[in-house]
Amino acid sequence: MNVLKFRRLAPLAAACFAAAVVPVAAQTTLTLTGSSATTLRGGAYASTNFSEQSYVETRASDDPSYERRTLLKFDTHNTTGTNTSIQSATLTLTLAGGSNSETRQLTAYQVLSSYDQSAATWMTRKSGINWADAGGDMGARYAVATATGTAGSKVVFDLTALVKAVVRGDFGSSRYTRLLIVDAGGSSRESYKQIYSDDVSDSSLRPTLKVVTGTTTTAPSGTSTTGSTIRVLEWNTHHGGFGTDGRYDTDRLATWIVKMRPDVVLLNEIEKYTGWGNQDQPEVYRRHLETKTGKRWYYTFAQEYGNWSSNGKGNLILSTVPFYSTDKYELVHNGDRSIAEATITWNSRRITFLLTHLDPDSQALRLTQATEATTYAAAQPENKIIAGDMNAWPDQSSIKQFYKYYYDSWTVALSKGTATAFTGNEGQTKSGRIDYILYSRQSPNLIVKSSQVYDTRDSNGAMPSDHRPVLTTFEVR
Repeated sequence: MNVLKFRRLAPLAAACFAAAVVPVAAQTTLTLTGSSATTLRGGAYASTNFSEQSYVETRASDDPSYERRTLLKFDTHNTTGTNTSIQSATLTLTLAGGSNSETRQLTAYQVLSSYDQSAATWMTRKSGINWADAGGDMGARYAVATATGTAGSKVVFDLTALVKAVVRGDFGSSRYTRLLIVDAGGSSRESYKQIYSDDVSDSSLRPTLKVVTGTTTTAPSGTSTTGSTIRVLEWNTHHGGFGTDGRYDTDRLATWIVKMRPDVVLLNEIEKYTGWGNQDQPEVYRRHLETKTGKRWYYTFAQEYGNWSSNGKGNLILSTVPFYSTDKYELVHNGDRSIAEATITWNSRRITFLLTHLDPDSQALRLTQATEATTYAAAQPENKIIAGDMNAWPDQSSIKQFYKYYYDSWTVALSKGTATAFTGNEGQTKSGRIDYILYSRQSPNLIVKSSQVYDTRDSNGAMPSDHRPVLTTFEVR
């Protein structure tokens, strides 16, 4: 059996507490020059090291031999102390003359592992030591910036949240800021970008991280900005927004999400550059939610076949607060099912979300998958919420497997008289109740307040998906 599993650490919620503070007493600006910059290139070049060049590269391509990523780090370890207050952190890259003309969006991810510049390749991070995930041990996504095709133009990322977490020591004793710059868009020859590296002779062109530090004289009051309740939405999107009227409309589905005011959104059947919409739907939905709510949203996406860097259908978790950690797990039975996992901090409590989508055809296979999912989830931290399109009614064996370890939030709300739906619906999310928000029997801090199945029909009776969404509100104690 081939089990693909790795943990991706991300920051604690940047604003766990709200308080009035006095103005900054003093500020210092550190301008750090990037070091150990190199290009990671896949396919036929997966074992080739590209260090000590005056430029590094990015390119999005369906052909691995043409795909490129930029790897670099900054010394926030020796230049800041663990108690340093970070006011802002801005990464600036300069495009070199070899860049192609197309305007692209580049994404900055944290790199989870140390590496040697002279040995780093698509496959290896140090001599004789492979990356846990080929192409660089990519952690959480922190920022997106626009890169044009104009030589000398700047690409600027806001990395304040990442640098705050790194300097605090959230990721261990090593406090270097390591980055992977990736073009996560669609394959295009014109996506190729050259970026000046730390080896270019003109120091003004090198990658820089401008860090503004300062101290405040008052401490937080301790009032949680997240509140004591959390609204959790689960929805199978029918390939990312194909409605019952046959129309593909991500905006329509996102508008409904916002109407339900969720804090965490769990979406099944999200497509990344497939025939269902041919879009990067994880990014599409992040942008929709940010535009419609005015808030920043964070996400993690688990492609169903376990090839985490590939396009395809999968499970998407979005959150209004940064992830403390994320993980991805491939269910080895049937080979096309996965679990997306994300842990957040809410009301000073850690909550772990696990999102899956079980087989639609075979009850026996669903039981096997449910058993594997509960075995995997048993090792994950409390408080646990496991959700998804389980393709089974509550009386079927696969759901009974979950019920051994998890409460059904809809059933609990029903017993309290706080489960609501609409006329003619008694909790059915499709032809029956097959979409669930379950929470661990061992979760000490989660209390169900209410649960609701929403009527998303328009005036013509059309819905944005062939499933109905379910949302549960928990009190976090």
